[in-house]
Parts: sequence; C-alpha cells; structure tokens
Amino acid sequence: MTRAKEVANPSDRWWRQGPVIAASVIGGGVLVGLLAPPVFRTPPATTPVIVRTTARAGQMVSTPQVSFAGVSWHDYHGVLLPYSAEDGPRDTASDLASGFARTPRGALLAAIHIAVRANVQWGSDVFGPTIERQVTGPDASTLLDATRRAYERLKGDRPDGAMLSRGYVVLEAFRWQGYSPEAASLDLVSAGPGDSDVTVRAVARFQLQWQDGDWRLLAPPGGTWVGTAAPVDSPDGYVRFPSGGA
Repeated sequence: MTRAKEVANPSDRWWRQGPVIAASVIGGGVLVGLLAPPVFRTPPATTPVIVRTTARAGQMVSTPQVSFAGVSWHDYHGVLLPYSAEDGPRDTASDLASGFARTPRGALLAAIHIAVRANVQWGSDVFGPTIERQVTGPDASTLLDATRRAYERLKGDRPDGAMLSRGYVVLEAFRWQGYSPEAASLDLVSAGPGDSDVTVRAVARFQLQWQDGDWRLLAPPGGTWVGTAAPVDSPDGYVRFPSGGA
C-alpha cells in the first residue's frame, strides 16, 4: 500500500471496508476499520470517547518515552505490526499474540496486537481466543457476541474459523493519553483505502489494564468500538512509527 494521501474532508468518505485500527471497528468491529469489514458510511463522533480506566489520573504519566530501537515490523495478513524481543509479543503461536512487558513500550505493542487480532476479519480462530483471553471489562462478553454475529453474517460459505480477507491498513502514529504500571490509555492513527482510491485516516482510543501478568485491552462501552474513533486529517501532532507507515 502506498503512503496515504491527504484527504480534504475525511468525514465525506468513511471506511467502506477493511481494516483500519481506527474506525470500522472490530468486527463488531474494531481497529476500527480493520476493525471491521462492515460498511461504514456515517463517521463517528468527531472526538474519541474516553473509556473507563482503573488508574487514577495522578498515577498516570502522560507522555512516557518509547524507543523503537530493536523493534522490527512484520507482515500480519497485510498489516505491518511491530515486534520487540524485550517487550513482546513473546508468544505468537496459532496466529495469536501475548506476553508483553510491563513497560510503556509493552503496553503500546499490546494495544496494537490485541486490537488487530480482535478483528472479525481474521476469523473466529483468531478473534475468539483474543477477545476471550485478552479483552477485559464488563462489556467484553458483549463485544465477543457482536463480533461472532458479524463473522457469521460475513463468512458466507467459508468454513468456520476461516479468514475473511487480508488487511489493507497502515499504522502511522500514536499519542499517549496516560500510562502507569497498572493501566494505559493511548490513541492510534491508522490509514486505509477510501472511495476513488483516496486514503483516509482515523484515530481510535484504546485503554489497557495490567492483569494476571500481561496487558489486557479494555472492552469499549456497550461492546462496540464505534464511539472510540474519529476521522483525522493527518498524523501531525502524533508520534510517528518509524517503519509502520513506510
């Protein structure tokens, strides 16, 4: 995929399909867009919703430093994802990803890998165990049910567990909302194909909790990611990934 072009009015062309960590929202959709193959014609709210977190504001470091030294990017069904020998994921068996360090970089990598794999696009063999084991909060079961329903609608005559399609999204940048060893909140900017071969961007907010020795993604309110994403003109003002958008 070529580098994203600027869009004069991204709200006019919201994701048609495909994966975008920002807006189509996972299967029930997340990574929003990546998040979700469902057709998305109406843009979400202009500002991402701040979802709940267990960490108090006073405990959060707003802009922890994250080095990308030693981070490599590898293809995951069409999406380049970051990997670190130090911060994870340490276990990638069965197309899943777990085992992240209790560090800012570990939280960032966990947010990316869990959100991507929670997408309906990769099939129930991936999004099922990802949401069951790595998504937490009171709305996790609702998210899983919604993603399963979306998968049944979209898979047609494919065998159970089969992937729906490859991804067409670029992870471009991020920005911290807060971090502590117990919880983290960050925004991710992604870009994907829109109408007339023009690339559109979205920003989505993800929150994590440290639980049972690993980072877990907090399920969005109501089990839907739609309210956590918004269109964005460019990644300016965010920390750009050194290799993901190349």
